[in-house]
Amino acid sequence: MEAPRGVQVSAAAGDFKAACRKELHLQSTEGEIFLNADTIRLGNLPTGSFSSSPSSSNSRQTVYELCVCPNGKLYLSPA
Repeated sequence: MEAPRGVQVSAAAGDFKAACRKELHLQSTEGEIFLNADTIRLGNLPTGSFSSSPSSSNSRQTVYELCVCPNGKLYLSPA
């Protein structure tokens, strides 16, 4: 969709879903992309690897931080 003065899509009641087979791009050339929700889920993010001391190898990592590569890709890293 294109419009000289913008496009708005809203769902006053119920869900709004966007699905695609390969890639979904959201782009703002002069502003921001604002996601306003109680929960935002990013599924299937890769997890970065790290080396730890032998004494901590038995502990299971349960806290991660979201990291962004310079190219914009997201991944999880042990916190």
